[in-house]
Amino acid sequence: MEKQTRLISAFPGCGKSHLFRNKGTRAILDSDSSKFNKDYFPENYMQHIKNNMGKADLICISSHDVVRQALLENKLPFTLVYPDRSIKEEYIQRYKDRGNEDSFVRLLENNWEEWMDGMENQKGCDHIKLQKGQYLSDVIE
Repeated sequence: MEKQTRLISAFPGCGKSHLFRNKGTRAILDSDSSKFNKDYFPENYMQHIKNNMGKADLICISSHDVVRQALLENKLPFTLVYPDRSIKEEYIQRYKDRGNEDSFVRLLENNWEEWMDGMENQKGCDHIKLQKGQYLSDVIE
């Protein structure tokens, strides 16, 4: 019998990799979109997701707008997880603490409001908004 796979589209810093490393008995994939060839993106990413449906309990995926759009076009139900916009400084610190490059930190800092607007206004999915100090592992059973 195939597993019922849940797709979790989570914003950077929400704890996808931590959840993957501490998965216990659950079959969890951490599908890092940066490892996919951008010439064929997001089609190759969607194929990877489809190929793993029914094999994993949970697939943690990118929250990029093109990925969210492709999920909708492919009729793949997903849960979007992102921080409350008020905890921007906490997330900037998370990126610094985990060793992200300054260019990445600046990119997130400069686009925070716009990207939070995109998350909050996303249609066709379930939403989980993380509060201060919360991570994906706190809200995903």
